[in-house]
Amino acid sequence: MNILVTGGAGFIGSNFIRLVLDESEQRIVNLDLLTYAGNLANLAGLEQHPRYRFVRGDIGDRALVAGLLTAEKIDAVVNFAAESHVDRSIDAPRVFLETNTLGTQALLEVAADQQITRFVQISTDEVYGSLGAQGRFTESSRLQPNSPYAASKAAADLICRAYHQTFGLPVMITRCSNNYGPYQFPEKLIPLMIANALEQKPLPVYGDGQNVRDWIYVDDHCRAIDRVLRNGQPGEVYNIGGQSELPNIELVKTLLAQLEKPESLIEFVPDRPGHDRRYAIDASKIASELGWQPRVRFAEGLAQTIRWYVANRSWWEKIRSGEYQAYYETMYGASGRHAAGPTPEDS
Repeated sequence: MNILVTGGAGFIGSNFIRLVLDESEQRIVNLDLLTYAGNLANLAGLEQHPRYRFVRGDIGDRALVAGLLTAEKIDAVVNFAAESHVDRSIDAPRVFLETNTLGTQALLEVAADQQITRFVQISTDEVYGSLGAQGRFTESSRLQPNSPYAASKAAADLICRAYHQTFGLPVMITRCSNNYGPYQFPEKLIPLMIANALEQKPLPVYGDGQNVRDWIYVDDHCRAIDRVLRNGQPGEVYNIGGQSELPNIELVKTLLAQLEKPESLIEFVPDRPGHDRRYAIDASKIASELGWQPRVRFAEGLAQTIRWYVANRSWWEKIRSGEYQAYYETMYGASGRHAAGPTPEDS
């Protein structure tokens, strides 16, 4: 299978690419615009991999995407491309609509025109809104997004459904709980807290810190996506969860304890607008229909994650300084050439 992965220089996308290249013989073309959260250093070492090619570009560029699908003989698309930080969506909602909603529609349009055989849309549990103290989100839960980010992803999900129903495009949607692991952009909760603690800086916690999230190790999420890509049923939605619910304040205290840093570094800050209180995923559908279960227990995954950020301090320091944005020019030159690794004609 030849797979077009969009947004593959981001956190989850880069981990997915590494997993697929390590555990299969599939070939991947990675299309990424390299906006602020796209970091080619996440894929360092793959530049000359015989089954990998990087292309810098926008999913909204229909001509570019159409050319790639044809030239690379693409069988399937996995769409990770998205603006994903809730706080940024509050400051600049339009950017999220342009990328997450209109960009997805452009990608769907080209995929339908070229009769792509599998299309996986990577969504989020945030489209469901906020839960009370009881219950879990199922695939039939009502969509009630509470942030511009979540609304833009919910809109993309509905467009995906429409392309399946109207045009017969074999689309599958995955909605996952909060991810953690290596290569996560350090504005997200876990890497932000680790980095701040290592630098003896305050750890900002929203509100009372009792917002609950269900955490999943990124490799488990990537294996679930791969399972959906291979065996999922077109038109279906699959929830993916780690079965590891934890209030934010307990997570932060756990991180501090493992890093041997004092809880006095915690700084409570005013809650953000529309902050969902609790997320929890019912992943029984993907378990029963596709045989997927998370492998990594939260305590184990968190310890691995902490070790990675401690050992790779230069990676996140470059991001915090902005230096990481020069990586593309360093690796591929100012000409902005598209290819990384052999083209099909070279293979």
